Amino acid sequence: MYDLFFKCFREKVAISNEEEMQIRHYLMPKKLRKKQYLLQEGDPCKYIAFVEKGLLREYSVDESGNEHIFQFAPEGWTISDLFSFLTGEPATYNIDAIEDCELLLISKSAHEELLLQSPKYETYTRLQLTGAYLAMQKRITAIISLPANERYASLTALYPDLLQRVPQHMIASYMGLKPETLSRVRRKIAGS
Repeated sequence: MYDLFFKCFREKVAISNEEEMQIRHYLMPKKLRKKQYLLQEGDPCKYIAFVEKGLLREYSVDESGNEHIFQFAPEGWTISDLFSFLTGEPATYNIDAIEDCELLLISKSAHEELLLQSPKYETYTRLQLTGAYLAMQKRITAIISLPANERYASLTALYPDLLQRVPQHMIASYMGLKPETLSRVRRKIAGS
């Protein structure tokens, strides 16, 4: 179950087998069924999750009951309500399984301990956070400045197989569109 995590880890930072065993000791395997929550808004976020298998989404729900998807996390991705995880404050997002999932979780205390004990884990974490920040900046810029067809192209580049795994209303939510608007964008792209 740890294979993909350490494959992704080694793509960023070289580690020995001993270092892998040290890090593995702090990871907790977890399975989620489709539609099961990893985190609910209002609860403190206790874990960062790495997706070994399956697909998660992170989203909020507004006063009208509309979902606003912030992130999808397929295999090889990490997901958390990072603000809640780092501060201990209540989560502002929900995280649930779109498909059955196999996850590796790390708790706040384990994360902090590993940061102190393992310089390689600290480097990996810094690279992960930097990548997440850059992706968030790019996403915000796309939402406020790109037309819908370019946002759709960006989505398909970032998540190539997502369109086959996720219902259209979730894709629309992620893009900040109504489903019927997304249908028009897709028809326009297919026609060009």
